[in-house]
Amino acid sequence: MSTKTKILDAAEQLFAVRGFNGTSLREITSQAEVNLAAVNYHFGSKKELIKAVMSRFLDVLSPRLTLALVKLCEDETPPNLVEVFSSFVEPLLHLNEVKENGTSNFLQLLGRGYTDSQGFLRWFLTTTYPEVISSFVNAVQKAYPELTREEIFWRLHFTMGTVVFTMSSSDALIDIAVNDFDKQTDISDVIKRVIPYVAAGVGAPINKI
Repeated sequence: MSTKTKILDAAEQLFAVRGFNGTSLREITSQAEVNLAAVNYHFGSKKELIKAVMSRFLDVLSPRLTLALVKLCEDETPPNLVEVFSSFVEPLLHLNEVKENGTSNFLQLLGRGYTDSQGFLRWFLTTTYPEVISSFVNAVQKAYPELTREEIFWRLHFTMGTVVFTMSSSDALIDIAVNDFDKQTDISDVIKRVIPYVAAGVGAPINKI
């Protein structure tokens, strides 16, 4: 395994568990068993390392998700919101084929970008992968054309909060499902359960404020 890959793997694990703010470069280099100079050589800074960790997932996810959303909107019949959010399932679960626990790790990292107030990361995602966001917003507008862009902003923000909280506690939820309900479940079940909930929220009647 190359030094660069060791650093990325260690950073991914630590960022997902401890967050971006809670993980130091020294902790990453210690787990990766490399020296600090190696991080500077390959990435230049902690911010660039964070971007590289996210890009490993997004370079795989982005084209698959964009294609799924575009195909969904090609039909003459407008999609419903459950179908829009269901478009995320296969591309997200595909990350498990790319890396072990890839789906869960990515969603936790995405959540960290919000809870750790990583403004630069949100800017990086929207400028580097704009096709995903535009395809998603277009699909939501087709499913619920009465929503203004401002209302879409608020509802997708609330949706992200729900998804972030759910995925950051997914391990605990899976344990509770087993212990309290004798129900074996996994990350794909969690994703499929949250879809109708967020779809209903985005599709709620419009209240004039």
